[in-house]
Amino acid sequence: MTGAAGTLGLDYEALRTGVGAYRLPRDVVAVHGPDAPVYLQGQLSQDLDPLRTGMSAPALLLEPDGKLAALVRVTRTADDAYVLDTDAGFGEQVAARLLRFRLRTKVDVEPLAWPCVALRGAGASAPAASPSAPPDQRQGPPWTLPVDWNGTRGLDRLGPGAEDGLPEAVRWVGDAAWEGLRVEAGIPAMGRELDERTIAAEAGLVDRTVSFTKGCYTGQELVARLDARGSRVARRLVGVVAASLPPEEADVLLGASLWTGGRDTPVGRCTSAAVCPGLGAVGALAYLHRSVEVPADLTWTPAGAEHPDGRAGGRCEARPLPLVG
Repeated sequence: MTGAAGTLGLDYEALRTGVGAYRLPRDVVAVHGPDAPVYLQGQLSQDLDPLRTGMSAPALLLEPDGKLAALVRVTRTADDAYVLDTDAGFGEQVAARLLRFRLRTKVDVEPLAWPCVALRGAGASAPAASPSAPPDQRQGPPWTLPVDWNGTRGLDRLGPGAEDGLPEAVRWVGDAAWEGLRVEAGIPAMGRELDERTIAAEAGLVDRTVSFTKGCYTGQELVARLDARGSRVARRLVGVVAASLPPEEADVLLGASLWTGGRDTPVGRCTSAAVCPGLGAVGALAYLHRSVEVPADLTWTPAGAEHPDGRAGGRCEARPLPLVG
């Protein structure tokens, strides 16, 4: 499908080899006040001390038991101010979680109605900062934040004016191409791959979001214990390719169960599915039991099917992420 005619093919090519722009739905929460640096350092899994104004990092906001409250990106906007952005629909959850432990702390937490424009592709690069400006004043809203996840590179422009000054060659892309790119890269999304039951190691988030050298933070105990045991968790996020499934039926993989020979119970479940031009096939993200070694030939059945025998479904292959480098 790569290079194929039609909107999806053109959008995908822009995201890979040109400059593709996408209005990325994000919820943004401002955290500011005299105690903001110390408070967030004790709430997020990432070490925030190295961040200067305009710098960002991915981080986990965890519950005390180590389960996930949200995957966020934290950006320092001033000495005592930050913004946390997360997938749309989860900003209130982030704010509520932060306010829950704010006792006797001089920190304000408030939502911001900020847009986010994602630029991906070989031509997506950050504009050069003015050399005459002091380091902490070379950026401001919109903040230009680099992105690099499993070979998918570009930048996000976050804040008022996010659509201003974009490259002339930019192509605005639709949801289908963006979702195909996300699935190929294996980027987990809140509400799909990530929820309150998720352990960070299951989704492959630890290496990019956790500092093991900073001080204590809420939820640290479970993360540290699993790391000490080799991050052995019951399931792992993997990619799934259903080569024989027609593109127009890609959504049937949402919630589909995965089976392997000789098992009377499913070994996994698909959480996202999309037409993936880089694969020339329908791809999916899925959690797969650790007993199944990847790559593996599997059978899928639609959500609600209790057993593959005699039911609709088909063959698929589980593969490591990313599905496309």
